[in-house]
Amino acid sequence: MRLDKVVPYFNIKIFIYFLIAVTAVYTLAFTYYYNFKDDGYILADWLINYQDGGFKRRGLSGSFFFLLQDLTGLSLNYLVYAVQFLIISGFFWLYTKLIRYKITDLLYLSLLLSALGFVGLLNTVTYVGKKEFIVFLLFTWFVYLLDRNKLTKNREYVFCIALFITTFLHEVVLFYVPYFAIALYLKTGRFKFKRYIKYFVAVGIPTVFILLLGKNVNEGMSLQILAERGVHPTYGIFYWNINEREYIRQHSSEYVLYLLSLAISIFHIGYYLKFLKDRKILSILLIGTFLFSLPLFYLAIDWGRWMYIHMMLMIILFALLLRNGQSVCAFEKIRVNTKFYITLFIIIFSLLYRVEMSGKGFTFEGILYRIFIAPVELLNKM
Repeated sequence: MRLDKVVPYFNIKIFIYFLIAVTAVYTLAFTYYYNFKDDGYILADWLINYQDGGFKRRGLSGSFFFLLQDLTGLSLNYLVYAVQFLIISGFFWLYTKLIRYKITDLLYLSLLLSALGFVGLLNTVTYVGKKEFIVFLLFTWFVYLLDRNKLTKNREYVFCIALFITTFLHEVVLFYVPYFAIALYLKTGRFKFKRYIKYFVAVGIPTVFILLLGKNVNEGMSLQILAERGVHPTYGIFYWNINEREYIRQHSSEYVLYLLSLAISIFHIGYYLKFLKDRKILSILLIGTFLFSLPLFYLAIDWGRWMYIHMMLMIILFALLLRNGQSVCAFEKIRVNTKFYITLFIIIFSLLYRVEMSGKGFTFEGILYRIFIAPVELLNKM
């Protein structure tokens, strides 16, 4: 049977809904699993607190959960997961609403299937449960309101307050705030620098406080405080004592592979931009945004994570540019041409490899490996 007779009937939108549902369930399930094994990152990062030594980066969330526990008597594991559940499910729900009446095509689907997109969550379990989901949720809500012309001045200030608070939860938000300015530009078609400044100020002020006044994540009593509250991590953020720049230098042969993954992603995004209007300006803005985040790559070892956040935010951003349709199942029928074959190649290759959060920048252990080969290897070992 010829491709041009079959592929036009493939409903891209329904497949995207399916992918969103699978990714959401997977993310929530593994976040639950790691929370209740007292994971040193997925749980413990939310429990960095001010009780141990005073003000520090990311400490607001832990003190908040301690207060909740004192008020309710509930386990920290349940309280943290409840908030993670609301944030993660809120993101997937809002993203679904954002694209519901959008006409999606195969090339847009390819972004979700990227090794650093939605499939990245299925490939690399360590991406689940992290605080960047707060940024995903805020940005998706922001783009959703923009798309529907409901972003009033008052709501803009609400977002600035939310970004201000989020920076105290995780300072990474500083390096991705340019996406909010780009979204505003794409909607208005004009640069309004005075309008953008408040977003940078909102994340800049808490960052300065953190740099000047912030103490160590663990001032010596964190593990004891957590143990008294029923949480016993045996590894992770509270044990972290690594010179990250030196670690990257010592593992340079592994980290250089991130450049390969980055090159693949640049080609992928570049090919997507080829079919957009004003692609030159948008390309420059995206390059500038990536350069703005470079200090992250210098300061911290989670290179795959930083790249994954970029891709997820671009997926949300590009949804703003999709054409509106009349149906929740609206999609652009696939035409078998050169664009189709290039996009199909990108999708297949994306499913072949994965990008780990830190250390391994490229391995041929993508979603196809994890579905078809890894289970067989496990059975052989058993």
